Amino acid sequence: MSRVSLRNVRSVWIACLLVLVSFHATPVAAFTPPVAGIGALLFPVRGSYIETTSQADSPRTALQDASDFFVDAFWTAKTGGAAKLSDRQKQQLRQSQTAEFNQRYGGRRKATTAQLVLYRNTAGDVIGCAGVQVDKILDGSLNGPTACQAPLMSNLAVSRSYRRRGLAEALVAAVEELVADEWGYDVCYLYVEERNRAAVKLYNKLGYRQQWTDRSAQTLVPESTGDLSSRPTVLVCMKKNLARPQGLWGRLFGR
Repeated sequence: MSRVSLRNVRSVWIACLLVLVSFHATPVAAFTPPVAGIGALLFPVRGSYIETTSQADSPRTALQDASDFFVDAFWTAKTGGAAKLSDRQKQQLRQSQTAEFNQRYGGRRKATTAQLVLYRNTAGDVIGCAGVQVDKILDGSLNGPTACQAPLMSNLAVSRSYRRRGLAEALVAAVEELVADEWGYDVCYLYVEERNRAAVKLYNKLGYRQQWTDRSAQTLVPESTGDLSSRPTVLVCMKKNLARPQGLWGRLFGR
């Protein structure tokens, strides 16, 4: 049997792909490579659903659910003795988080400028969340001048027992769909700590690119007293262009 060179195989594959596209011009998104990873394919979270605070039957309850979840999924995972917090101290954090979420995402007037996206399982429990709001995007550092007004994604968290199953990717996609299709923006920004390598890697995989790094930034860390203390960190600003690419190659391989 004669061998077929890699170049010939690639040429045949591209030719077949072009033929398929010529007959099926609309569903080219089917060729977009998956980004969720093998965990999402092998262990999908069946019966789960995503909602925004504006879609919830009770936005106030949704914000409370998200606040309780965020304290357990995010704050207790931060370094600084958070895992040893008492129930009373956790409750104090929940109250602070609820106040912040209500201030940032609550109210009908904010439906087109700020939303919280919740990922719920079949029991209705929150297992993931992400927030987005139209905000001032700074240039160069957190103390830099305002570069523009644009959607800024934040507060992305996934329950520890549901990680590596595509939830983070689904939440990011839901945020991008919201800001692009409903709010009409073609970009999305985010801030992430440089030491959070898993998050930086995820955002890179999903198409976000570094804009600047602030090495004089501060981050909040929960202490064993229940208080939040400020500590030095390195903050990275990342941006993704949500505009749908033009041309055959762009349509085949996504945004």
